[in-house]
Amino acid sequence: MRNVPWIRSALLMMVLLAPPMVSSAQVTVSITVGPPALPEYEQPPMPDVGYLWVPGYWAYSDDDYYWVPGTWVLAPQPGLLWTPGYWDGTGGTFVWHDGYWATRVGYYGGINYGYGYTGAGYEGGYWNNGSLYYNRSVNNISSTTNVTNVYNKTVVNNTTVNNVSYNGGPGGTTARPTAQELAASREQHVAPTAEQTQHRQAAGSDHAQLASVNHGQPAVVATPKPGVLSGRGVVTDSRVTTPYHAVSGGDVSTKPPAAPPKSAQPQPAQPQPAAPAPHPSAAPPSNPAPAPESKTESKPEGNAQSQPESKPPGNPAPEPKPQSKPAPEQKPESKPQSKPESKPAPKDKPKPATPPNS
Repeated sequence: MRNVPWIRSALLMMVLLAPPMVSSAQVTVSITVGPPALPEYEQPPMPDVGYLWVPGYWAYSDDDYYWVPGTWVLAPQPGLLWTPGYWDGTGGTFVWHDGYWATRVGYYGGINYGYGYTGAGYEGGYWNNGSLYYNRSVNNISSTTNVTNVYNKTVVNNTTVNNVSYNGGPGGTTARPTAQELAASREQHVAPTAEQTQHRQAAGSDHAQLASVNHGQPAVVATPKPGVLSGRGVVTDSRVTTPYHAVSGGDVSTKPPAAPPKSAQPQPAQPQPAAPAPHPSAAPPSNPAPAPESKTESKPEGNAQSQPESKPPGNPAPEPKPQSKPAPEQKPESKPQSKPESKPAPKDKPKPATPPNS
């Protein structure tokens, strides 16, 4: 039994030293606010044959989003296409699914990144016998680049272009993976290249790329090659549909989303059952006799208010006591007083009528 702790520690070390999965990585961060909208920008010219367009995206680090510029990346090997990463906010917190290389494009959240990435698949090109063919209608192919494998195909976008940068959650895209996209996600993937990793690190170290600084309009939106954030060919002009305003130093929160349950603790539904509306409605039909009790309660209140207004405050003290305590007031409510009022009226009338006859 003394060897049990040693065995547990050895198993723990084996788990920690195990190699990571080849599939797309997932980075979970407790962020209550999604990334900014995707900026609109012009694609720089393709540098050479064999390069594929990798669209820009919003990454996250140090309690703030930052923009990783779109760039042309040399495919790690022939036949591979790029599946962009995407943010998923369906679980209340935003989860980043990293992009990957594979023989076909998988699911990337229905995000319309542009330039062939319409939200599903890739319309910018395809491989054929080890050669990459480019769609001129969505790629910026200059006349100086020696590219002969080109074609023209109009890309019809059936989705609404709103520049949203995440799937699920409030305001996110509602796309779901198809059977083909799910199959592609289970295939063998190739991680982003070293150039792509350096490109992301360079963007994260640039203060001007922070969303809290540029308000959703990055200083550099696209580059001709990875890691080059300045110089010739760098695209700095962009357009944003909705400016991004930072709140509390970055518009993000690393705390779990506990605010909604706190606000729900007052529970406005409690006063509704506390006021038993159905009981008074059911009481009058079941007991018609107690109706005079409600009248007596309303009458003394009305009489008590009218008497102090018409008479001085000297008499109101004795008046409310006999009215509230004695129950003889219920007799006028049952209408016994109306009968004596009708009887003495005929007695008075015959008396004045007899003297003139006599």
